[in-house]
Amino acid sequence: MQAQLNARFSEPNQKINIGNFSTEDNEGNYEVCIANISPAERRKRLRFGIMQFVISFIILAALLFFSVDKYWRLILYLPLGAAFSGYFQWRDKT
Repeated sequence: MQAQLNARFSEPNQKINIGNFSTEDNEGNYEVCIANISPAERRKRLRFGIMQFVISFIILAALLFFSVDKYWRLILYLPLGAAFSGYFQWRDKT
């Protein structure tokens, strides 16, 4: 197997079959992503993500305005996590 790998790096145009992997067989095969939620549900998730981001920004502004101890900013983990979750669900269509 080591000899096959060395040959693979030394001659880039050579077609090599290592085990079940063949460089020739995998050309042109692409994975297709099919959305499992409707466009309306995707819009809901995006809207939720944006809303949570705005809420967390308002909370951050209030914490900074009132000079609250910096450890209270850890509370922002929850709304920001929800915002990122909504955004990534919208983007990945899940």
